[in-house]
Amino acid sequence: MAQHRKRLFLGSFSIVALAVAVAPLASATPRSGTLKVYKECSEYTGLSGSFCTIKSSNLKEIAAGSKVFYLQPKSLASDVILDPPGPGNDKAYGRCSLNKAGNGTCVFTRGTGVFKGFQAKLRVTHLGDPSASPFYYWDGPYSFGP
Repeated sequence: MAQHRKRLFLGSFSIVALAVAVAPLASATPRSGTLKVYKECSEYTGLSGSFCTIKSSNLKEIAAGSKVFYLQPKSLASDVILDPPGPGNDKAYGRCSLNKAGNGTCVFTRGTGVFKGFQAKLRVTHLGDPSASPFYYWDGPYSFGP
């Protein structure tokens, strides 16, 4: 009986030790994929503090309701801050450049909180008539570094 308990204890200890050893490796492994985001810009005024609102995303960190603030409004190229809803210091920082038709790129190079190590190079596609439609689509590769 004592031998059985000893084996059970050693087996349990081994499982716990393996879990503790693997956990840091899993968190240090970069995550990556293709980001797909729909955003709506009816509240973008071109004035300071203007923003667009994320309507959907395939990345849990970029929840519906996240806002994209443009730091150089009335410009076809602007530094941007992606700010998800809720408390905390979770922000992604990048730069978007568009042509007059509303198509272009957004490149995110850093972040804080859940966006630590976040990088993305996204193609921006304006959906619909550039003079009337406030809808845009982002897609492209993203990664979270260790």
